[in-house]
Amino acid sequence: MTDFRSVAAATGQPHGPAFAVHGPADVAQACAAAAAAFDAYRATSREARAAFLERIAEEILAIGDDLIEAAMRESGLPRARLEGERGRTVGQLRLFADVVRKGAWQQLRIDPALPDRQPLPRPDLRLRMISLGPVAVFGASNFPLAFSTAGGDTASALAAGCPVVVKGHPAHPQTGELVAAAIARAVAACGLPEGVFGHLVGPSNELGAALVTDPRIAAVGFTGSRAGGLALAKLAQARDVPIPVYAEMSSINPVLLLPEALAARGEALGTAFVGSLTMGAGQFCTNPGLVLAIEGEGLDTFIASATAAVGQAAAQTMLTPGISAAYASGVAALEGSAGVETLAKGQPGEGTQGGAALFRTTAAAFLADKALGHEVFGAASVVVACKDEAELVGVLRSLEGQLTATLHMDAADEALAARLLPVLEVKAGRILANGWPTGVEVCHAMVHGGPFPATSDPRTTSVGSLAIDRFLRPVSYQNIAADVLPPELRDDARGDGAPRLIDGVLTL
Repeated sequence: MTDFRSVAAATGQPHGPAFAVHGPADVAQACAAAAAAFDAYRATSREARAAFLERIAEEILAIGDDLIEAAMRESGLPRARLEGERGRTVGQLRLFADVVRKGAWQQLRIDPALPDRQPLPRPDLRLRMISLGPVAVFGASNFPLAFSTAGGDTASALAAGCPVVVKGHPAHPQTGELVAAAIARAVAACGLPEGVFGHLVGPSNELGAALVTDPRIAAVGFTGSRAGGLALAKLAQARDVPIPVYAEMSSINPVLLLPEALAARGEALGTAFVGSLTMGAGQFCTNPGLVLAIEGEGLDTFIASATAAVGQAAAQTMLTPGISAAYASGVAALEGSAGVETLAKGQPGEGTQGGAALFRTTAAAFLADKALGHEVFGAASVVVACKDEAELVGVLRSLEGQLTATLHMDAADEALAARLLPVLEVKAGRILANGWPTGVEVCHAMVHGGPFPATSDPRTTSVGSLAIDRFLRPVSYQNIAADVLPPELRDDARGDGAPRLIDGVLTL
């Protein structure tokens, strides 16, 4: 294949001009340019790097409505959703600009020499975090802006001082090209080496494999399926020099409805749950695909409310024909599972549209069939009715790692919630109360990660300012002369503005 075309999500039909498909030679060229740019880019001042991130945000906004219209056509997502996603994309670039300027990400540490210490003197030791190297980023299908070409992985890697080579998602090549051109304009405007950012286009898995296995790539950021993430991780580990793959993959995001909350507001919870379930056709990595509760009148009320809401839910266009087909297959598998009752299905759709689906099962049936705990990417969810707290805990302990876990609780549920919290902590990266997991705030305290298979590395997050740590590594400097040290580690660097830990004491 020498070229391919964008496909309109609503019709499945090709649209617009053909895109030239990049091949191994293009991958090698992009990676070589990134490696050539690395030393100069990581040496940029904090102010210069922050200004670059802000310029990318400005260039994205300057594209105007053309960007929104392209993303709408290629993803099937509505205008309001995509305008909000553009705002999030710009916002996280500006967040990382602020993080870079303040300098705490460097984690500067100084342990001065103790020449008179007995029985042995202590050498002078100083530490800072440095850029890891060129990073490969894979665009996501479900967020054509915020998790793609200029998304969180790209923003955090650039903030860390790492050149980025993006493999644009083949589901939205026009959107990706527009954003890639905006980043290239920012690179030029800021006087940076051209290799600071590269963009590769093509639908084949071979293109991504060539990128991950190129010896100049130092890390990978990925959002997508479990199969895709594991395939990239396997390639990365098989290299002569293995590299980390930060993959966000699979999660069903359990929602726990505690008894007093159910008794007080079961009907309202049912309606609100379906609103979260069907948002964006259920194509969020934080979609609530599992509901856990203890049997009783409150759960019955919730189920009646949720069943009615699902039955009224309109079908929605899904991101791609492939995702639509996979969703239909997943729903069919749940319908055919032993011990699973179909509670409701949404309004039927046409073509690539997917309708909501709600199922019910028992804790015993759920524990007997591991497939019931696997993600169905779309607006499908399973309600698990538990006999008591012990059975509820048993189901929780059986779950794979999750991005989120949600508690709906009232004051009288707090003792139970406190008992459940230690179980949830080892299962999820984010635990929230009396809300829905489908909103992910971009801020300093956010974690969008979790134990496998939610992510490939549970120590990290792909959203929030902590995401910068994925693309940094520590270097310690022992007994290095002051004039040779990096400026921020010198004793006279107090005007630098970055916080430093001096002999264990935080100094601002």
